[in-house]
Amino acid sequence: MAMEFLEIANLKKSFGSGEARQEVLRGMNFSVKRGEFCVLLGPSGSGKSTLLNIIGGIETPDEGFVSIAGDKLEEMNEKQLTLYRRKHLGYVFQQYNLIPNLNVKENIEVGAYLSDNPLDVEEVISTLGLQDHKYKYPSQLSGGQQQRVSIGRAVVKNPDILMCDEPTGALDYKTSKEILALIEDCNHKYNNTIIMVTHNEAIKAMADHVIKLRDGVVRHNDVNTQKISAYELDW
Repeated sequence: MAMEFLEIANLKKSFGSGEARQEVLRGMNFSVKRGEFCVLLGPSGSGKSTLLNIIGGIETPDEGFVSIAGDKLEEMNEKQLTLYRRKHLGYVFQQYNLIPNLNVKENIEVGAYLSDNPLDVEEVISTLGLQDHKYKYPSQLSGGQQQRVSIGRAVVKNPDILMCDEPTGALDYKTSKEILALIEDCNHKYNNTIIMVTHNEAIKAMADHVIKLRDGVVRHNDVNTQKISAYELDW
């Protein structure tokens, strides 16, 4: 039986002071099981990016805590947080952030170098359908192909959590569905816990767990018992 893996407890975060103080997270609570595909939905200003930064150990909350497999981030020093990010997290961004003077294989190998237990680089390249492109440079690839490389760089680390921040935001409809299907395949094949931030309501249909955020709090926290595949999505 899946156990609670990621726990967010009474998370609060504000920026600024005095009259300029802005509450971004106002007591956020939820948990995610290991291996779940979890979608965080919310409009701009709902706290999604701040939440991801706190889960990633980049920002610290004013109150509350984040726990990964029982370990609280607030109890980690800077060295431990760096190791946590290297060993346990993989990131897929809206912008691909590839290294322009490295080819596809080398960009993916960068992720492998950061892990103590990386996946086989050639297997990941094959899973992502990049065999014919592995010696090409980012400038020679389409947007969808570059995002595949970005996913490969994150997945090859064999991370506990794959954090996806609007991964289809810069892609067309067809390519978006292909990328979502690849993330879905990686979730099934490698059992990574997926935390995906998106404003696209349609994507919630493929998730195990859907959390809707608004004004820094969780408004809905639902388990999806009738999820569909990425290729069945329509928007």
